[in-house]
Order: sequence, then structure tokens, then C-alpha cells
Amino acid sequence: MFPGVSATPSRRIRFGTALLALLALSACTAGPTFHARRITTTPLPAPSTPTPSLSPSPTAKPTPGSLAWYVSQVPTFPPAPPPQPVPLPATGSAPFWHRLPTEQPVAFITIDDGGLARPPAVIDFIREARIPVTMFLNSPAAEEHTDYFRQIEAAGGVVENHTITHTSLSGRSYDFQKQEICGAADRLETLFGKRPTLFRPPFGNRDASTLRAAHDCGMRAVLHWSETVHEGKVRYQTPEKVVRPGDVLLMHFRPALMDDLLGALKAIHRAGLTPALLEDYIPLT
Repeated sequence: MFPGVSATPSRRIRFGTALLALLALSACTAGPTFHARRITTTPLPAPSTPTPSLSPSPTAKPTPGSLAWYVSQVPTFPPAPPPQPVPLPATGSAPFWHRLPTEQPVAFITIDDGGLARPPAVIDFIREARIPVTMFLNSPAAEEHTDYFRQIEAAGGVVENHTITHTSLSGRSYDFQKQEICGAADRLETLFGKRPTLFRPPFGNRDASTLRAAHDCGMRAVLHWSETVHEGKVRYQTPEKVVRPGDVLLMHFRPALMDDLLGALKAIHRAGLTPALLEDYIPLT
């Protein structure tokens, strides 16, 4: 051996020669094709195709400001009790009420005038939400927009009297007041086929002549109000700031009438009451 040269390479050569001979023998006995050692693994499952859900998709929320949204916001009320009509005084004047003298758990929604604005969606809102409303109309507005008010009437509303010219009656002569009240009643009867039986004086202004003229024109009662509603906000006339049984809520045919109706309904619901129709509580005879 040469100095410094290791004997290890010769051993490696002999070991490699023996290994080659063994592999050649294995190849002959295994057949003509040589197979390297296989790495066995558990195959991954094929991706499954998603199965469509059979359950219905959630209903989309109504768009705020749409009719569907307003209807969805209406509270659920308990059924109104069978109405107990209030007694009417046997005098030559119609009674004047800020609120109906009843303790039944009901309140009343009223809408005045009719000449300023008539939101189209109000008709469907009243119909779909089954809102009982009394409309105190000026006869010229009723004549000009008869079809609109007839549709509300068909949805359950009732037309009542609010004079011809919307003039303050207090202090005017009996004859003037009678003409305003009777003249409007005559025209409304012609337009809607039913004579009004309730009257609201413009601005709530009245005197003894107003009540006598209303009675002589066939009005069963003269109605003021307990709360007003404007742009969805309820304005209370009492420090308790709550709708009481028999209260009358006043709003007008204005652009925000949808909000006013919804605001009134929510206030009535918070008080534990149910909206009802005035005419069911004031007998015709």
C-alpha cells in the first residue's frame, strides 16, 4: 500500500460488486421489468360536488321607506273588543269631545283636509295593515280627488265632514256655520253615497252656534283630538305623554302621512291599546 492511502476504497469495491450481483439475480427472478419500491399512501377522497340546500333562503329584508317596510313595522295588536257605543246627550246641540268617553282599550286615528298631499302608498298601507281611519274632508278637496278617497274608503276608511272652506267657525253667525257644515255634508253625500255623521271644525275652533248647527245638519258629534301626529312624531296634549283609552289622534293628508300613520300605531301599541273606528262607537240613532 502507498503511504497515506486508506484500504477503505477496496472494501467498498468488493461490497459494491456483491450488491450488483444480488440485484441482478433478483431482477431475473422477478421478470423482465424492474420495479422500484413503491410508497404506499392512503388516497385522498375526491372533492365532492356541493349539494344544493333544500331549505328556503332567508327572505330579504324590505327596503326602508318601501310599502313592504312600512307594513313590516306595524305592531301586532290584540283584537279590538266588541264596541260599546257611547251615549249621546238628548239636546239640541251635538256633543263636543276631545276624546271619546269610553274606557275600552281602544284609540282612534283621524286624518284631516285632503287638499295638500295624497301619498299614493297610503291606500295600500291602510288596506294591507288594516288601519281603521276616519277622514274629515273639506268638500272641494273630496270633489277634486274623489277616486283617491274612494279607494281609502274601500280599504275600510270612513269619510266625515270638515266644512267647505276650512274657515274658523268660532264667532261666525249661526247661518254661516250651518251653510259650511250642511253644504259640505250634502256634497260629501253626493260624492260617496253616504251622509257624514261626524264633524270636526277647522283648527278645532267652535262655539255654541257650531254645536247647534252641527246637530241641525245631522252630525252626531263634534270631534276635537287628544294627540297630533306630524312627520312620524306624536305630540301629546297631556303631561302623561301616553295614549289613553278613547283618545283621538289627529294627522293630515301631508307628504309624511305614511310616517304619521306608523307613529300613531306604535304609540297606540305602547299604551296597550288597539286602533278602532270612531263610527263603531258613535251610534247613528
